[in-house]
Amino acid sequence: MSLSSPERDGVASMEDDHLDLSPEGDAASSDEETIKGDRGQEEIAEVEEDEGQELESIASDQPTGNGAIANRYRQLLLRGRDDVSEDGSTEGLPRRVGSPIDSLLSVPDDSPSLQGSMISSPGSSRVPSLASRPGLSSPTPSFRPFDRRFQSRISSPSSALSPRPTSPAFLTGHSRQVSMSSQFFLDAGDTETPTPPWEVVRWTKLKKLNGQAFSEAGRRSFGSPTCIAVSASIVLGTTKGIILMFDYNQNLKMIIGPGTKAVESGPITAIAISADYTTVAGGHASGNIFTWDTSRVSRPFLHIPPLDSSQLPNRTMDGHMPNVSITHLGFLGTRHTALVSSDDRGMAFSHLATRGTGSLGRTVKTFRILGRYPDAPPPSSGKPLKPSTVLGFSPLPLGNVERATDSMGLTAMLTPYLLVIVSTTPIAQTQHKSARPKDVAPHSAMTGCLAWFPAVKLKVPDPSTGSIMSKVKLVYCWSNVLTVLDVDEEPSEDKDKPPILKFKARSRWKCEEAIVAVQWLSRSVLTVLTITQRLIVLEDRSMRMTEAFDLIHKYIYHADLFSTQLHNLVEQLDEDDTTMHGVVADAFYMSLKAYKGRIFLLGFNDVSIGALSNWADRLIALMENGDYVGAIQLATSYYTGDANKLTVGLPEDATLRHRMVRDKVMEIMGASLKYAFGQRQKNKISVDDQQLRNLAETCFIACQSVGDLDFLFDEMYEWYEDGNAEDIFLEVLEPYILEQTISIVPPTAVKAMVTHYVNKGWESRLEEIICHMETATLDIDQITSLCKQHGLYDALIYVWNQALSDYITPLIDLLTLLIPLVQNSDYTTSRSLMDDEIFGVNALKMFPYLSYTLTGRVYPTGERMEERVASQAKAELYWFLFSGKSISWPKGSGKTFLTRPKQTEEPTFPYLRMILQYDAPSFLSTLNEAFEDSFLNDSQEKQLNGGTGKALPEEQIFGLTVDRQYVVSILLEIMNPSDFAPEDTIYLDMFIARNLPKFPQYLLIPGSTLNKVLAGLCDYPGIDLAEDAQLSAEYLLSIYQPPDISTMIPLFQKACFYRILKRIYRNDQQYGKLLQTYFEDPEDQTEVFECIAECLQPHSNSSKKHVQDVHDVIKRHSRELVELGPVCAAQTLAAYTPDLHRFVIDSLDNGSELQYDYLKALLEPDSESSELPSAVLDRDFIERYVQLMCRYNSSHVSDYVGIVQATNLRLDKLLPTMEDTGVIDAVVILMAREGQVQDAMGRLTRHLETLESALQGLVANADDHADDLDVKEAAEDLLRGLQKYTHVGIWLCQGHMKTTKKLNGIGRRGSPSPSELTPDEALWLDLIDTTVQITRRLSSVVSPSKADRVSSTASPTPVLDSDKLVALLRSLVQHTFTALMTATSTQNTAGLTSNRLVASSGGSLTFLRILRAFLTRAAATSPNLADLRAVLTSIFSAYAYEESILQLSNRLLEQQLFVNVKQAVELRQRGWRPRGSTCEACGKRVWGPGVAGNVFEAWEEKQATENKKREERKAILSSQAAARGKGKADSLPEDDSYQGKGKGKSMEISNGHNSSEEQMMNGKQDVHGLAVEANGDAFARRKDQQPLGPLVVLACRHIYHKACLDALQAKREANGDHREVDEFGREVDYRCPIDG
Repeated sequence: MSLSSPERDGVASMEDDHLDLSPEGDAASSDEETIKGDRGQEEIAEVEEDEGQELESIASDQPTGNGAIANRYRQLLLRGRDDVSEDGSTEGLPRRVGSPIDSLLSVPDDSPSLQGSMISSPGSSRVPSLASRPGLSSPTPSFRPFDRRFQSRISSPSSALSPRPTSPAFLTGHSRQVSMSSQFFLDAGDTETPTPPWEVVRWTKLKKLNGQAFSEAGRRSFGSPTCIAVSASIVLGTTKGIILMFDYNQNLKMIIGPGTKAVESGPITAIAISADYTTVAGGHASGNIFTWDTSRVSRPFLHIPPLDSSQLPNRTMDGHMPNVSITHLGFLGTRHTALVSSDDRGMAFSHLATRGTGSLGRTVKTFRILGRYPDAPPPSSGKPLKPSTVLGFSPLPLGNVERATDSMGLTAMLTPYLLVIVSTTPIAQTQHKSARPKDVAPHSAMTGCLAWFPAVKLKVPDPSTGSIMSKVKLVYCWSNVLTVLDVDEEPSEDKDKPPILKFKARSRWKCEEAIVAVQWLSRSVLTVLTITQRLIVLEDRSMRMTEAFDLIHKYIYHADLFSTQLHNLVEQLDEDDTTMHGVVADAFYMSLKAYKGRIFLLGFNDVSIGALSNWADRLIALMENGDYVGAIQLATSYYTGDANKLTVGLPEDATLRHRMVRDKVMEIMGASLKYAFGQRQKNKISVDDQQLRNLAETCFIACQSVGDLDFLFDEMYEWYEDGNAEDIFLEVLEPYILEQTISIVPPTAVKAMVTHYVNKGWESRLEEIICHMETATLDIDQITSLCKQHGLYDALIYVWNQALSDYITPLIDLLTLLIPLVQNSDYTTSRSLMDDEIFGVNALKMFPYLSYTLTGRVYPTGERMEERVASQAKAELYWFLFSGKSISWPKGSGKTFLTRPKQTEEPTFPYLRMILQYDAPSFLSTLNEAFEDSFLNDSQEKQLNGGTGKALPEEQIFGLTVDRQYVVSILLEIMNPSDFAPEDTIYLDMFIARNLPKFPQYLLIPGSTLNKVLAGLCDYPGIDLAEDAQLSAEYLLSIYQPPDISTMIPLFQKACFYRILKRIYRNDQQYGKLLQTYFEDPEDQTEVFECIAECLQPHSNSSKKHVQDVHDVIKRHSRELVELGPVCAAQTLAAYTPDLHRFVIDSLDNGSELQYDYLKALLEPDSESSELPSAVLDRDFIERYVQLMCRYNSSHVSDYVGIVQATNLRLDKLLPTMEDTGVIDAVVILMAREGQVQDAMGRLTRHLETLESALQGLVANADDHADDLDVKEAAEDLLRGLQKYTHVGIWLCQGHMKTTKKLNGIGRRGSPSPSELTPDEALWLDLIDTTVQITRRLSSVVSPSKADRVSSTASPTPVLDSDKLVALLRSLVQHTFTALMTATSTQNTAGLTSNRLVASSGGSLTFLRILRAFLTRAAATSPNLADLRAVLTSIFSAYAYEESILQLSNRLLEQQLFVNVKQAVELRQRGWRPRGSTCEACGKRVWGPGVAGNVFEAWEEKQATENKKREERKAILSSQAAARGKGKADSLPEDDSYQGKGKGKSMEISNGHNSSEEQMMNGKQDVHGLAVEANGDAFARRKDQQPLGPLVVLACRHIYHKACLDALQAKREANGDHREVDEFGREVDYRCPIDG
């Protein structure tokens, strides 16, 4: 609760709404924080175009094709069909010839098989065949994996294969965009916006009222209406100060004001009606307020005048300023004499009239509650006052339930800066303040409005709070941001005090444009008017915009009330101040009012009343428009509560809403069906199948939502059946059955569905539908006969199992299909029978059926069976298969099922034999799954009677005794090699091998049998089964160890069971054979290196024989080893057996890249990957590596040769290879290192000439090769080669020069004669001569003469870039001479001789001798002067280049040096101030007043002497300048007496070693912590006085006589202290005795 105002009497003083906010909690920012804190509980709604999309998805989507559901279904179906080969069938998996299991994972398919036969139920197009028949073997058979799990296509786990859409309740349906709110979110300017068939707001123009108030006569008599108020009457205020009161029959009941002072007070600008409707108040433009008792309107009930002009200077009471318009007015609570008002100057007042008789007997007390008077002193804070006004203002109206706030006189006021809520009773007190939210867009239109909604009693408890009473709510808007504020009451501890109010900003919403008016239509619905006169309807809690439409055509009355007051604020707009606005909007609040759910609109020309269309009106409008589908969808959304129920008048409570809407939904559906089929009967084109499909989908959704599914079959199906459109109904019904939303379907509909889906070829879909129905409601005879008739065996099995609990009959039906195959031994006949899908494909369903049932799952859905039902089903099936005899089924029927009806005898286990002969692999895979079920555990665990105490039938008792041992025994007995082919028996071997380790406690098999199993696994019939067979053998060997494993090893070797062989050899430590196996295993060869490491590691227990065996294997497979990975091979052998390197290298092809890679891994291993010890290899390895490198990585040869030791290389072996491969730089390096420098230069010179010849030939034939060769690029490559080898020559000369210098020692005996050249100079001369000659000869070739250029202009594109090539050529000479100058100018600097001229002269002579020799040679060889001039130009350009670089460097150095010297001088001249004026040692005054001696006279003498010397120096300088002109004068001898400027007459340097803090006390620290000594004695004494002696000032600012400091220093040395040396090696003279 806010504090009372400190101004007076508790009045909430809002200084121009610049409130004096105390720090105790009166800050105006609570609303922003509250909203942010509550975002997690209730999302703050934003205006977005996609709001309500969830609703639109039900009712306003365009259907395509054959309906949204069927279309989606087809897409999924096609996608599933495309994926069959990868995921759903065996097309992409190994298949055994004759193993008809291809359809076990297939998906529903509506296409016929490849053979053109009838559409198959499982959707497979593969034709199975029998494998066990003679003559069926294939030369390259392929087999299916053993442990493949069976799956039903209906219960496929892959959602991508599921062809079923979700429920149509979640799909889009109807195409008309009529009933959805989201369509109104579009921009108002969009002319394409669809409009609903109903009026969102039904407007009624009050013609009678308008005729009286807005007619020309009415305007003359009463003036134009300016504001409206609505309660039990409609009250208008006019421009002539008159109030017109109409009833709801538009009768003019009263004309208030004529003949009174009110008409003299100017237009009415605000109007209010009391809570009991008996009193009307009007505020005028002059500042007067009149109240009128409606029973006596001849004179005012109260008159509240503004302040008189005479009262303003010495104001003793509050009131409105004269001639200031009243903008807002309202009554407080139930009282007629308590009002609040505000004006356009930003001031608000509370008026309370005393009781009395008549208006003259009453006095009115007025209290200011907001704003400042114009003459009020400025605030103490000194902040400038901003102009303000009251944008929104309203007292809290009364609700239908009594609350404490009714008597507090709560009034909300909105200014451009603050929301303020003030209680006016018993005293004026601020209750809440909130600053403008930060969400307001910068520089937007300035608007503000607010509206209260009082507390009311609820019919049903609030769903969000559970209260039966609503809270007081305030909605307020700043610009485009709307906020809803809840007011909670907390009783005060003191009963006499009013309750404590808590204000919480609950919801916030942002509009696209500024809001100018807001009203509550109901407790949960808001209406908002925007600045473009667009009316928006909002739901309170969700902040969802449900309706939006334009009212621009209504010409709503609006007035400019605020711009004059806020003119300065807008005119002085600061672009950087985002809190300000760009424009002040007109006021609309007086024109929009809401009362009891009606909207009252005051226009310039009329008054209109608007009411939102309720839900029933909207449904009727849709039906009248012919949109029955849209009507059903909209009614359904009303029922479920997805639509804008609050806006259309539906209650929040679901029970009440369902009761209101349910009957209407059913009525609309019945009428829609009648209308649609009636129209279709008249004209089929008018209502096509697509419309019927839309109608069916919509009705299904509606019935599902309402919970009345009986309507679908009792009424709706009959309409579709009579209209011959039941197929549409059935297709729409399908997804609901698959999702088990509908599980009970009448027999007539089932029969129609079977007929329709079979005719369409959708048998697989039909099966899936039947398998999701409730079997108890099906007509069993009908459905089983239909399933048999159409081959729907999945559905048939499901019905037998679920409806009759019969698990044997479906298996008999499937086995019956196999009888023709068993009867006829002729393969061709059997093959033709297998081509028939009824006999072939459908019979395959027995395997997934057995798999599901024997593992306790319902076929084909995959759901878990109940334990009792599962036990019964398993027992019956095991009895049927393993009882060993023919049985009669159903029991008591006397019909024995025979597998060979034409023969007299049945074999033992007839049904088991028939299945095994048909497809043994699939059956054994089925049993492999069944073995994992606990049902086959020991019979003692099963309780033979099931624990029920009842007598069980024979099949149950026998089935419960079957266990794994029995099953395996029977299989071993039946599947003997004489009756079954190896293609079948291999699966039995795998079955036993894999299950024995799993169930060792339940299976006991003799060793001889297991040996046969192992032998059978090794003799697998096809390569596809090799991995399965090896894995099975590994399983078996994990639990069974053959007595003589050595006899099995040949079998394993023949079968290529490498993993088994590796384990055996490793256990027996037969490392040679182990490594040999790794080499033979094609899938695991990369592990060879680890195997070698394992076998040869030092700590292994391998003997010498074992190591030798491993070495032998490595030698046999050395090439394979390197081919697997040269790097790994080299590293492994280097680590474990380096003596095999030579053998391995010799075994590779000589000169091959493998040799190179191997040697590279040895000689240049990667630093990261190699952890090998650095082994010393023979010289021939390195030489061979270099030779190979010349071939495979020539660019690296020179680098490698440079780092390898010279003793490892022999020139005679390497030079031929290097020269053949063109690696001349490496040749030069090697020859130079061997001392053959001249030969190296000669070899380099020949190579340069070779490159020159190549370039000449290339340029000469450029036109011939322009098409097939990039001549330009080739020429540039050759020139870069010349550059490269020129640099090699430079390196050679520089290296030889350094070597010569080392050999000759530091001091040379004498310079050679000018005509003689040293060897290194001769080397330079050869290089220079070669480069110059090449440049001279090539320049004429590369850069043709002008005549040639002119003649070549006919060529469309020049082949060569002459300028670039010439630049590259000249760089050869420039780089050579630059290197020569560098070498000759720096060769003597290392000696650092004292005479620099002598030092540099040696280098200069060297260069000059070389240059002279070169010019002599060039003059002799050059045919003319032009060639020599070109050469000299290149040389001098190199000089010019070097000179420019040196000049630039000197300038940079001088500039930096000047800056550093200047800083040092400034520091030296700064000086230090002594701490005191006396010597710290003797205590005598050394400077300042009272100092002994004539200091001033001594200073004057020193100054005179310095001036004299300065004049002498000037004279000398001027005379020298005259003598030399512009030359430089000789340096003057330095005068020892002039050492620089200081504070005394002389200066000495001293190092005071003190802390940096002490040195910095003067603001700057000296460079070396130096001290300045002053008062030298050179000129500081007269003849009659004792010398003062020099002074020493230390960095710590202590001052001493030099003599005193010397005495102290000598005393310290006598005590043993030694003098210190600084960082420059200089002796430190002084240390401060005090600070050290």
